[in-house]
Amino acid sequence: MTTTPVTRRPRLALTLGDPSGVGPELAMRLLAVEANREQAEIHLLATQAEVDRYAAEVGVDVPTCSRPEPGKVTLVGSRLSDQAVERGVASVAGGSRALQDLRDCLALFSEGAVESIMFLPLNKSALHDAGMHEEDELRWFAKELGYDGVTSELNFVPGLTTSRVTSHCAVRDVAERISARSVLDAIRLLHEVVTANGVERPRLAVCALNPHAGENGQFGREEIDHIAPGVRLAHAEGIDAAGPYPCDTIFIAARDGDYDGVVTMYHDQGQIAMKLMGFDQGVTVQGGLPVPIATPAHGTAYGIVGQNKANLGPSQRAFDIVVALGRRTWSGGAPEPS
Repeated sequence: MTTTPVTRRPRLALTLGDPSGVGPELAMRLLAVEANREQAEIHLLATQAEVDRYAAEVGVDVPTCSRPEPGKVTLVGSRLSDQAVERGVASVAGGSRALQDLRDCLALFSEGAVESIMFLPLNKSALHDAGMHEEDELRWFAKELGYDGVTSELNFVPGLTTSRVTSHCAVRDVAERISARSVLDAIRLLHEVVTANGVERPRLAVCALNPHAGENGQFGREEIDHIAPGVRLAHAEGIDAAGPYPCDTIFIAARDGDYDGVVTMYHDQGQIAMKLMGFDQGVTVQGGLPVPIATPAHGTAYGIVGQNKANLGPSQRAFDIVVALGRRTWSGGAPEPS
């Protein structure tokens, strides 16, 4: 007897991000698209009054429900929805709302109610003023989940993904955080994610830290002592990684299709290149965590709040990626291109 597998839409928790920014506008425009509501069971951390207000501002209709229904958005509500938030500026109120909504998303995941999470843009100053003491959201997520494994922010533009050895730290602290082990960890994570997105044997490039890849030690020894050994360790595991390469030229080869992913040593080394190549489609994934979490790679754009000008492209791509990751999580990790 043949049994047809039961299929269902992956379940996604979605937050408005910092309500002072363009997140509410982007959420309404994203959720107004019927195809988006059809491909995932979306649990929105907002109230009906908020949906009515923000949807009216951008001139869209967002069908909602209190319990999951096909084609509708399930409203979860927010514990801080009654807290007044000034729009267009960073504030403790905005940061508090964003943090509380993220905590509740993690609770939904821990309870088995959702497989993945998407949040719209946040403001780090507001988050820190509201009590987030970690250097970035990724470390905050790891702390909240009690997770101490390898993590890295991953950045996506079509055809290329990057991971980072270091992320939100002062430039003066970067060199001391680079080791053969940390380089290997960033290569491994990037290889796993690119493979999971349908590339059978990813070609990865690894950036140098110093100008001209250190010029054989003339401009620094990080390439000799740490980065090249990390690449060799990856080779020993069967990973196709090459480098270290000067960061001012490797992204040209990556843009031209020579590599599927690039490992960078610090935040702006990769972010400047990625945003130049695809700012209108840039996505950040909180890599390595037990739950897939994605967000558009841009900020809160306080200067255009309320003007209905925010580009939906990055949010749409983040939604597509996190839905695909959630589907794999629910199905037990079977690779499925996104």
